[in-house]
Amino acid sequence: MKFSSKFLGWFVFLVMVIPFANGQPLVPALIIFGDSIVDVGNNNNLNTLIKANFPPYGRDFVTHRPTGRFCNGKLATDFTAEFLGFTTYPPPYLSQEAQGNILLTGVNFASAASGLSDTTAQLYNSISLTQQLRYYREYQTKIVNLVGKEKANPIFSGAIHLFSAGSSDFIQNYYINPLINRIYSPARFSDMLMNSYSTFVQNLYGLGVRRLGVTNLPPIGCLPAAITLYGAGSNQCVARLNQDATSYNTKLNSTSQSLVNKLPGLKLVVFDIYQPLLDMINSPSDSECDSLSREGLAVGTGTLETSVLCNSRSIGTCSNATNYVFWDGFHPSEAANKVLAGDLLVQGIDLIS
Repeated sequence: MKFSSKFLGWFVFLVMVIPFANGQPLVPALIIFGDSIVDVGNNNNLNTLIKANFPPYGRDFVTHRPTGRFCNGKLATDFTAEFLGFTTYPPPYLSQEAQGNILLTGVNFASAASGLSDTTAQLYNSISLTQQLRYYREYQTKIVNLVGKEKANPIFSGAIHLFSAGSSDFIQNYYINPLINRIYSPARFSDMLMNSYSTFVQNLYGLGVRRLGVTNLPPIGCLPAAITLYGAGSNQCVARLNQDATSYNTKLNSTSQSLVNKLPGLKLVVFDIYQPLLDMINSPSDSECDSLSREGLAVGTGTLETSVLCNSRSIGTCSNATNYVFWDGFHPSEAANKVLAGDLLVQGIDLIS
């Protein structure tokens, strides 16, 4: 099975790159919503502590400078853009770069510490999902002004829209917020998030979106910060947190299928990042990434690494981040992101067919 999956991935990749000979991407644009997993610098322009605009973030990026990505280098969505044939990455919508013709190939609305629940973003002064949707409407108006409505509509319907959210809702809101976790069980909280997710997808559909990929929750009990906070001194994944993630993921699959049944012409793919990331953590060699270490981090002290604590003076910043699954307490390294992007490539083939 491992061989066939690897072979399929390379076969799909080779088939996909054939159209690149004429310099045309596989889809007209790539649009991104979500949280810190896909934020490429929108938070740099906000009055928030949740930023990654200082070293050692970006150390291994193409510019070797921090960009606002919560990683040492490229995000999974950066690799996805490359796989799709784009020669540039969707710029952060709040940046000076996001203007003029560059908008035609897509933008990124994601904001670290945002979530499906707007209260999550409000806790950290990041861009809520509701505001990201407002920005998207504004973006559509800009595209119409650039090329006219007749040419704009195929961009909206043909573009791949990617969405990553949910982790911050649990890790940075529910688990630490007694105003919520004393009232709602994890299952009930997941139900509330599903309502927000369903509304968001239907709003996008009403705006002409027809190709949407959404990531499920990773094994949040295996995040280094979660192990530190909730592992009771152990260095093992926290089972109850992973159970919350798998329960949420089951609901996400069910809700997504209901939306597909309800909304004609919608292509909606739920990307599984839970299992691939868990495989990298537990058995790096089995996940075709032998160099990734199950233990330790690329950045920080091994206690609580976040964008606030991680800086160029942090003790323990390693010289070779390619040996680690996690770059900080919450976010995968570029090496892990590359593996994840390969899995997403195979899973998302319906979005480009």
